[in-house]
Amino acid sequence: MKPELSNVQGYTDLQLINRVKSLPSFKKIPRDYWVLGVQSQEDEFNVFDDKFYLFKGHKFILVTNGTTNAGLSGLKGYAKYNKKGCAVIKTDQWYYDLWKFGYHKGRMAALKQRKPILYYRDWNKNQKAEQIGKVYEGIIGINFHTVTYGAVQGFWRRLIGGWSVGCQVANIVRTYYKILQLTKDQKTVSYCLIDEF
Repeated sequence: MKPELSNVQGYTDLQLINRVKSLPSFKKIPRDYWVLGVQSQEDEFNVFDDKFYLFKGHKFILVTNGTTNAGLSGLKGYAKYNKKGCAVIKTDQWYYDLWKFGYHKGRMAALKQRKPILYYRDWNKNQKAEQIGKVYEGIIGINFHTVTYGAVQGFWRRLIGGWSVGCQVANIVRTYYKILQLTKDQKTVSYCLIDEF
């Protein structure tokens, strides 16, 4: 899969805005920059096949590909991180003021989790990030970051591996840093995660 591609179909700005407004958790469209994640229905194992959109208010700014769910290390080796299972973020949900500028693992400029998020624990190792069992809520380090600790502008990866065990991860480094540059001075950044529709 080429780095700019995704298994998520194309949508108009209006389709996306109407979809996020229809969610039960919707309160308002943030006035400043916010991120929308769209999770692929296909959920190809260990591949960056989702999309992230950056909006400012109702205005579309850019789109990039990435992953909204864990890769091989999380889904198969979750016991290293949590014996209950791999974190899988609840979709079709608004997470207002979720992130603020900070550092992922102290090493990479990122949007760092500051408020609780809803998530499941997937324990069955079947190569699918599934929303099964109990819904948890908490601050568990669900950050928005990219796929290398070096700011290599043309860099991307085909496989997720250990780059996500729950984090929301943009695959194309140069686009990620555009998002970071635009959002870093905000007090908080809201996130909405939806299923492909």
